[in-house]
Amino acid sequence: MPLTSFIRLICLAAIWGGSFLFMRIAAPTFGPAYLIEFRVSFAALALLVIALYLKQYLHFRAHARHYFILGLLNTALPFVLFAYAAQTLTVSMLAILNATAAIWGALIAFFWHRTPLSIKSVIGMVLGICGVVILVGWDETLVSEKLIWPVLAGVLAAVCYGVASNYAKNAPQIPAFDNAHGSMWAAVVWLLPLLPFVPMRAVPDSTEISAVIALGVICTGIAYLLYFRLISEVGAASALSVTFLIPLFGIIWGYLILDEQVGLNTLGGMVLVLTGTMLVTGFSPATLQAERTTRSQ
Repeated sequence: MPLTSFIRLICLAAIWGGSFLFMRIAAPTFGPAYLIEFRVSFAALALLVIALYLKQYLHFRAHARHYFILGLLNTALPFVLFAYAAQTLTVSMLAILNATAAIWGALIAFFWHRTPLSIKSVIGMVLGICGVVILVGWDETLVSEKLIWPVLAGVLAAVCYGVASNYAKNAPQIPAFDNAHGSMWAAVVWLLPLLPFVPMRAVPDSTEISAVIALGVICTGIAYLLYFRLISEVGAASALSVTFLIPLFGIIWGYLILDEQVGLNTLGGMVLVLTGTMLVTGFSPATLQAERTTRSQ
């Protein structure tokens, strides 16, 4: 991987890890509905500005059904679930739960597309589930009273990403940038009916407002550009390695900015979840080397 691409990869992981930090800051005040409505609105506007600059115009009506499905499964629903979880869970826990998406995607593919599961994939799923259990901890009173619903919401958000990835296998072949742009506008529409039923908790201060703006513009709009650039430069398999760096940055940001404590259960859970994800996806340094060899030929 060229140095410039490696720097982009690190920046992307830092930005996406930061998205859970910003949600943790803003969610207790904005509540999940308003927080995500503002997030996707700022993201959609940022992508619109970028699209106009690139002269890459979105033909929304031509693929409206696809954008609304993707906007629900890949944006509105998982974002709201993570925002709900962010009212309680730490940044590191949110980032690690997010990393289980590939595991759920493989399990869903087994039932939806009859995709065979290898022994490595099954082992990876077991490790991932064990990692989530360790991450939550063994205190039954704490789990039942404080963490069970937020953790369940975080897991369901990752499941949504797994469903979305399987839907995409048979979805219309549309450029990745248009998928991101169109699905954001669809998510804006999906979330509107939720606003009257899930009001804001309080009047946000300047820090919380800044967090929401950063969440939409930087963690979504700019992050998508970096991700698409990485795919074009180093290929999908290399770009996938960002998945394994996001939890690390989630832990770093939570510790440095919110003074969140990093326990052995956090580190142990992260190791098991990421190991399980690598087994399920077949990701390895050898995979990257094979891709680089193929691309150089």
